[in-house]
Amino acid sequence: MKKKSKVQDSKSKVQDSKFKVQGSKFKVEDRRPKTKDQNPNLPLTTHHSPLIYGVLPVLEALRAENRRIEKIFVADGAKEKRLFEILDLAQRKGVQYQKIPRENFSRYVENGANHQGVFAFVAAADYVDADELLDEIYAKENALLVVLDGVEDPRNLGAILRGVECAGADGVFIPERRAVGLTETVAKSSAGATEYVKVAKVANINRLIDRLKEHNIWVIGAGGEAETDYTDWDWTRSSALVLGGEGKGLHRLVAEKCDALVKIPMLGRIESLNVSVAAGVILFEAVRQRRKNG
Repeated sequence: MKKKSKVQDSKSKVQDSKFKVQGSKFKVEDRRPKTKDQNPNLPLTTHHSPLIYGVLPVLEALRAENRRIEKIFVADGAKEKRLFEILDLAQRKGVQYQKIPRENFSRYVENGANHQGVFAFVAAADYVDADELLDEIYAKENALLVVLDGVEDPRNLGAILRGVECAGADGVFIPERRAVGLTETVAKSSAGATEYVKVAKVANINRLIDRLKEHNIWVIGAGGEAETDYTDWDWTRSSALVLGGEGKGLHRLVAEKCDALVKIPMLGRIESLNVSVAAGVILFEAVRQRRKNG
């Protein structure tokens, strides 16, 4: 069957990620606690990850590659030679780094610790190589995978991974930037799913979608003023479910690249579903259809 590209016009793209009845929007609730003293220089995406500090521990972690470093923070104005070596190595390995005021270190490193002007967050679980995971997916007859376009809440990501594992899906792709990684909170919220679900990071979600479509995988975005209910889509074909982040939903270009957009109609008085709940609902509709036709 020849693939067709079905996209809504720009006015009906997923802007704020809300599912409602009659094509209204699916909004993902952002329930992260807000604190007055949150430092805007430090993203939530690294919070609650294992932390290492000191020049040699961070440098050796970069060299050894036995743990995935999420992000490195260096004291602004630090001029130690080894710190420049760390930044150079991080750049060559594609590891994110950021300079912040030294006084902000106390928010993350215990008082009196000899951090030497550098600390780093490392992943609580291993990622898989994106190309290797794609090769596995391409080889399957009816693949089912999830692409997350900027989910930032670690509890949401953990719950999504749990749903992915229970549904027997083939893997999850997350962006390298502006999204939560495999933190300790994610691992805990997943109820062990991080040990089984293959998670890969990609630099660009739009390019990933292009690659999936080139291999005849249907890319289906969830949310927005979609005309199609999620139950009306044929999930028995190789499919990638794309879900947007909390509060923002799918980015415009991501939504435009999807083959179709689907919605979960709301029948009660509450107008929204959490993104992890929406993921579970749609994934198990795919499971239902595949078992019925299998």
